[in-house]
Amino acid sequence: MGVVIREVKTNKELKKFIWFGINLYKNCEFAAPPLLMDDLLNLKKGSNPALDFCETAYFLAYKNNKIVGRIAGIINPKSNETWDQKHARFGWVDFIDDKEVSKALFEAAENWARAKGMTAVHGPLGFTDFDHEGILIEGYDKPGTLATIYNYPYYVNHIEELGYTKDIDWNEYLITVPEVFPEKYFRIADIVKQKYNLTAKRFKSRKEVVDQYAIKIFNLLNLCYKDLYGYTKLNDKQIHFYIKLYFSFFRLDTISVVVDENDDVVALGIAMPSFTKALQKAKGRLFPFGWYYMLRAISKNDLVDLYLMAVHPDYQNKGVNSIMFADIMPNAAKNGYRFAESNPELETNTRMSSQWGSFEYINHKKRRVYLKNL
Repeated sequence: MGVVIREVKTNKELKKFIWFGINLYKNCEFAAPPLLMDDLLNLKKGSNPALDFCETAYFLAYKNNKIVGRIAGIINPKSNETWDQKHARFGWVDFIDDKEVSKALFEAAENWARAKGMTAVHGPLGFTDFDHEGILIEGYDKPGTLATIYNYPYYVNHIEELGYTKDIDWNEYLITVPEVFPEKYFRIADIVKQKYNLTAKRFKSRKEVVDQYAIKIFNLLNLCYKDLYGYTKLNDKQIHFYIKLYFSFFRLDTISVVVDENDDVVALGIAMPSFTKALQKAKGRLFPFGWYYMLRAISKNDLVDLYLMAVHPDYQNKGVNSIMFADIMPNAAKNGYRFAESNPELETNTRMSSQWGSFEYINHKKRRVYLKNL
């Protein structure tokens, strides 16, 4: 039998869509599979506020009555308006090593996009910049992270044979956490704080962070990220969605929030212990034991993931990064973290990548968004 493509229409089928992506990597030592509940929250209408304005179509590929692939088609009209384009996105794409399967999946997504009046398809991308982005093209022997896609090497060949070409790349760095943080950073941090009347906040609880600074943090991200590839401004409903989704697992000693004299956030760094091993053990389920592995990862880990870093445009190139590093890095060493994952950084964002020059680091992974004109 050939490949049969079916569009997801029910919650039961949506769960099959999610489980295929988890199960395809159940024996892969490098993948960090998501939790079923997280993907349900993201993909199900009524829970993710991005779906209030994004159009979607989820497709499953069957061969011999067995699911062998999946793909999501997405149209973000806010992104198209912001970037003056008529692009559809593909995301949540996984398939077995069978070119008949990948061809059928992408044709389904492309035909859907064409019928909606789109002129190109690019991806993998999600609904917003806070979803997983980019096919892994280098670093297949390195562990994935909670915030990134891991995929088998054959994906690249399949996608390129279907006429997709590079749109943009991200680099990922592995930074060695210095056992003794360079004294010069503390000196520079103190000078910068005094010169610009800045304060590095100290928090007693996550609730304090959420109640007093979470919205200010996302307002800063909206400002700092607005010119980065594919970014669209988050609305209030989306901001509250991401606060609830992401502000549950961080440690107070792995974040840095820098404020000015008006208590406005001008810089931030948010890091979290790596959840890769915990996600591998959870196998897509938070219960009965997934929650235990996730909590254990917070308290016992030698790898920290750097999730978000931003500096207000008015304070860039003024040494404000030194304040964040002086906050996060010494605590990281004290807590037993030996390495830090940068997570994806756009190849065009040289201002971000240049900051690792003061540390021992390697560029150990690279990922790509592909584009195809219709």
